[in-house]
Amino acid sequence: MASSAAGILPAHTAPSSTSSKPPPTKDPRRRRCLCVCLLATLAVLLALAITLLVLFLTVLKVRNPTTRLVSTRLAGVAPRLTFPAMSVQLNVTLLLTVAVHNPNPASFAYDTGGHTDLTYRGAHVGDAEIDPGLIPSKGDGEVKLALTVQADRLAADLAQLVADVESGSVAMEASTRIPGRVTILGIFKRHAVAYSDCSFVFGVAEMAVRSQQCHDRTKL
Repeated sequence: MASSAAGILPAHTAPSSTSSKPPPTKDPRRRRCLCVCLLATLAVLLALAITLLVLFLTVLKVRNPTTRLVSTRLAGVAPRLTFPAMSVQLNVTLLLTVAVHNPNPASFAYDTGGHTDLTYRGAHVGDAEIDPGLIPSKGDGEVKLALTVQADRLAADLAQLVADVESGSVAMEASTRIPGRVTILGIFKRHAVAYSDCSFVFGVAEMAVRSQQCHDRTKL
């Protein structure tokens, strides 16, 4: 019994297959690719922000148009009888053509037209309605209007009017307001109102505008 027991060798256990392994290391090339993608995205966003800023400061900044009265023509004289107070009024209609230069990269459409008030020495003596139209971007256009002058109001200060006529020139002021819409690059649309305040001298002998000075502005 003792010899058989002594002949038995101790059994060796096999190493367990479930022994712990070291964690896999991250691929440095994948990390580098993620960093490059992140930097590229930030660069694109920064370029887009700079582009929008430049666009706002240049393209979207509306500059004032310029206007110039190019022709004046007498269209007619119409007397008018008013009641119940019996009075005769005389209306004079002038056809005006105004040249407009638009320096902006945006067209200006005024679908509802506009209005012009004419004053003589502070007194309102006439007005005109402006038909709807369109001024192209970075281009020129013409605005035509029929200005009705109420001669009885013009002659309210008859002594001064006679003195101006005898001197050969009559000074007047015209104020114009045109609401509309600007379209930039065919995408951006903004409401705008164009204003024009003009002082001009009307020559009696030539029946035309002798000189003028206008202040134009646009309000968004």
